[in-house]
Amino acid sequence: MKIAIPLANGKLSMHFGHCEKFALLEVDPASQRVLNREDIESPPHEPGMLPPWLAERGATVIVAGGMGQRAQALFTQKGIQVLVGAPAETPENIAAAYLAGTLQTGVNLCDH
Repeated sequence: MKIAIPLANGKLSMHFGHCEKFALLEVDPASQRVLNREDIESPPHEPGMLPPWLAERGATVIVAGGMGQRAQALFTQKGIQVLVGAPAETPENIAAAYLAGTLQTGVNLCDH
């Protein structure tokens, strides 16, 4: 399983489409451990490009602060589970909470 987390200043970016980088965390759900982390530069912002770009890199889950409905649908079409309303935490803390089933998600901070 690979979790994609948009980053700004080392923590989850509140708007995934305009983030600086993505942290891609390869995790083992059985042991609830992060096996590997790779930070990659985000491509230039272009609507509809991130779902296939992250799918090509093996992402199976994306955790975001906010994401529009169209983007959520595009990720789902690529087989990527979408979680929105996550807090601005470090990727490791988000992954640990997700794997433990304790990730608190709130309001989707994006309305388009």
